[in-house]
Amino acid sequence: MANPIYLDYNATTPLAPEVVDAMRPYLTEGFGNPSSGHWAGRPAREAVESARGQVAALLGCEPARIVLTSGGTEANNHAIKGAFFARRMASHPPHVIASRIEHPAVLAPCRFLERLGAEVTLVPVDSTGLVNPDDVQKAIRPGTFLISIMHANNEVGTIEPIREIAVMARAHGVLFHTDAAQTVGKIPVDVCELGVDLLSVAGHKLYGPKGVGALYVREGVDLEPLLHGAGHESGRRASTANVLGVVGLGAACAAAQRRIGDTSIRQLRDCFWRALSEKLGDRVVLNGHPERRLPNTLNVSFRGVRGSEVLAQLPQIAASTGSACHTGSEYPSPVLEAMGVPAELALGAIRFSLGRTTTRDEIDAVVEQLKRVLDAS
Repeated sequence: MANPIYLDYNATTPLAPEVVDAMRPYLTEGFGNPSSGHWAGRPAREAVESARGQVAALLGCEPARIVLTSGGTEANNHAIKGAFFARRMASHPPHVIASRIEHPAVLAPCRFLERLGAEVTLVPVDSTGLVNPDDVQKAIRPGTFLISIMHANNEVGTIEPIREIAVMARAHGVLFHTDAAQTVGKIPVDVCELGVDLLSVAGHKLYGPKGVGALYVREGVDLEPLLHGAGHESGRRASTANVLGVVGLGAACAAAQRRIGDTSIRQLRDCFWRALSEKLGDRVVLNGHPERRLPNTLNVSFRGVRGSEVLAQLPQIAASTGSACHTGSEYPSPVLEAMGVPAELALGAIRFSLGRTTTRDEIDAVVEQLKRVLDAS
């Protein structure tokens, strides 16, 4: 394929060079079980704990607060189900609050809890994808034990008012979880500043390997383990550590911490939007909040066409018609539906998400190719 261009970094990222370098020795060395006390296990254990410290440093917490997982999905499931099963018997039915635009890795566990007797309230979002904290406030009831609102939406990039909701949750004695898979490594994420009790991380979203992630658990928060077995992770998650993946996650977090504050991707994203607006005029519409959104994310709708048909004519461009989990569907994105985007515009949506290796030449080429396809339609 001639000149492939990757603009789907919200779906997954390539391994950063420093991550590859950090992981390479553990393909052949450090093979011991980190739970073993002998000479073969000690280097593996030290590598795991060093990586745990790197994750904690990026999130602004103590290493002991980090539970290493198999990814963001497990972290979300652990937070939601763990809070439910750790809940003491109460006189009110258990109740969870989430938003209508959560990732399936949050919505599906909530639906599972409904089968166990929990009640779930999905609060709405406005036309930009923002949750109104007042709606969360109104949804709290005596049985509410957990609120889960994503830090930023994976499709449109809108950044939610997490701090405001966290203050509200704490005042009512309700645990607050945020899925930060899309924000960690892109914008500053400090668990103390956010005020959250639980926060999920996905390694492959920040130039780390797939199959590894983390869950921040505030001190004093009681969660039932999702995986039962031996006493790994201080009894919080049974399973021999994925040393290779954990080392990669730690290196990715360390690299992200060095890059926080770099505005080059945001500037390139803004150039992309200006060029599309100049070339296509009112044929292109921005989806999501114009300011409160991820610095790498541009979700736009093209009038009169379907996003899937546009991308089908541009096979060299890797982008998404919505969440990568929904690729191939000809139904409007549930996120855009929740935002009130008309069906014809929602079907014309494409999410472009930029990354560290995206260049201005690539953006210029994508704009010209999009204009060519749309002019011919």
